[in-house]
Amino acid sequence: MMMLCLLLVSCGDAETEKPDPRQPYVEMTGCRMEAQVTCTQSDRLWEAELACDWQAKESRVEVLGPEHIAGVTAVLRGEELALEFEELCLDAGTLSARRISPAACLPRLMSALREGWLLEENEESWGEVPCRRLTLDQSGADGGKIVSTVWLREDGTPLRGEIAVDGEIILTAEFTAFAFYDTMNGQEGAPSGT
Repeated sequence: MMMLCLLLVSCGDAETEKPDPRQPYVEMTGCRMEAQVTCTQSDRLWEAELACDWQAKESRVEVLGPEHIAGVTAVLRGEELALEFEELCLDAGTLSARRISPAACLPRLMSALREGWLLEENEESWGEVPCRRLTLDQSGADGGKIVSTVWLREDGTPLRGEIAVDGEIILTAEFTAFAFYDTMNGQEGAPSGT
């Protein structure tokens, strides 16, 4: 009788366990997102509205605003960055682990959700929105501590993200739109969700 009670108690614990909020990001083939990205580094402030099509091998980030740089597109393939405008393409070199380009902010947050080492997970509201807050370590072998923090809404989509290097927050993203390509509706290449 005692064994039966122990088995029932352990079954009850398994049912209350929350699903891993990162699982949809691990399984996705891609996503489309828009965010207001702010970069504060060396006492300089830079802000832009960015749209990003993220896939594991290549991400395209387009500037939507401000108007004077709208249309500029950054293409990220691994650590390589190229800038495109109309039919021109400029190789912008590689991204070092410690100097993260604002163009890499959204792809880097997706990478953190997929591959980062989970440091913290808790319930925390951002503004009035209840969220699950995840803090993820992506420090590289070449030094410099890189930590990303993402606030996920109750539906699992991101609301806010921050990237800190050596304890200083240098990039923030306020998400205005988000859609998985295929994990929510089963159709590859078609955005879904909001």
